[in-house]
Amino acid sequence: MNKGELVDTVAAKTNITKKQADEVISAFLEVVTEAVANGEKVTLIGFGSFERRKRSEREGLNPKTKEKITIPATRVPAFSAGKRFREKVAP
Repeated sequence: MNKGELVDTVAAKTNITKKQADEVISAFLEVVTEAVANGEKVTLIGFGSFERRKRSEREGLNPKTKEKITIPATRVPAFSAGKRFREKVAP
């Protein structure tokens, strides 16, 4: 499902226009993205949580030369599925 299909489905389930659904979904995504970028954890009970995690520096291999390289530490977005979501996906 892409964003357009999500907008259509939300609009149909909530009896609002597609434009309103798109605005709500876009605002939600923006708020979650900004919060996680600022180091906050966003938790939606039953669905899951979004957070920023640290990835440590590690050693890797250059696929062309097979030479060992150091991959620098970084921060990455992460999602952890909530209990109800996990149970629905994998009963």
